[in-house]
Amino acid sequence: MNRCDLPDNFIDNLETLIGKTKAKLRKNQSTSSSSQLTNPPELEDQPTIQSLTLELDVMADKSLREFSAPTTANIHTGPVVDTNGSFAVKPALINMVQASQFYGKAHDDASAHLQHFLEICNTFTIKDIPRDGILLCLFPFSLLGKAKQWFYANKENNTTWAICSTNFLAKFFPTGKTNALCGKISSFQQQHDASVPEVWEHFQDYILECPHHGMENWLLMQTFDHGLSNSTRETMDAATGGAFLTLTIAQATAVVEKMASNQGWSEERTQTRKRGG
Repeated sequence: MNRCDLPDNFIDNLETLIGKTKAKLRKNQSTSSSSQLTNPPELEDQPTIQSLTLELDVMADKSLREFSAPTTANIHTGPVVDTNGSFAVKPALINMVQASQFYGKAHDDASAHLQHFLEICNTFTIKDIPRDGILLCLFPFSLLGKAKQWFYANKENNTTWAICSTNFLAKFFPTGKTNALCGKISSFQQQHDASVPEVWEHFQDYILECPHHGMENWLLMQTFDHGLSNSTRETMDAATGGAFLTLTIAQATAVVEKMASNQGWSEERTQTRKRGG
């Protein structure tokens, strides 16, 4: 809208506008009071008029710089948790959760952070305080940087711990990261010259990085077997006295874990097999 299109009652002077608005509010308030006996006003009308008048007074006294200056009203705190007024977060608890803080960086593991946080919170209880209240009060102390900004920006939505933890993982463990880690599991390959303990540990690391991979145990064991080198697979078959893939899930897992914990035994079996023993 340009200057020519402004309405006839447009007022471009801020002080004049505030004065007229306050006068109108006082007139309405006076009219409302005089007719109270015949037409009682709604109870919420009076506080509204008073708050608007106060707000206009504050605006009139503000400098131009103060209009754009930050205030404590813009600083997020919380969360607001119903604890019946009897819960005070002790410094010792804060120190415990702050020992390992989550920043929200690309390499940070959100799942591992939640696991560590819950392990700490599972070591104590507070009488008459619901678990959700404890977790929601302590969780922001375990966050820093981008992660803490996210928490306070969304604290109104995180009304329960289940919702908060789900939203946290959705934000900092996105689908793209999950797909990438699942791809590392499904395309697993033994590194050159890696021993059985090393290759098994490497495979387990992939699984731990993405505990929600959704792959069945039988598929994981097949994937592990397919990723082995020919010589290591021969070792596995020799250790089972036949073919590794003929074993059940429990049997296959037991064989691999035994070999991983006793590489000397597996190497001896391999040498015996090569000698035709």
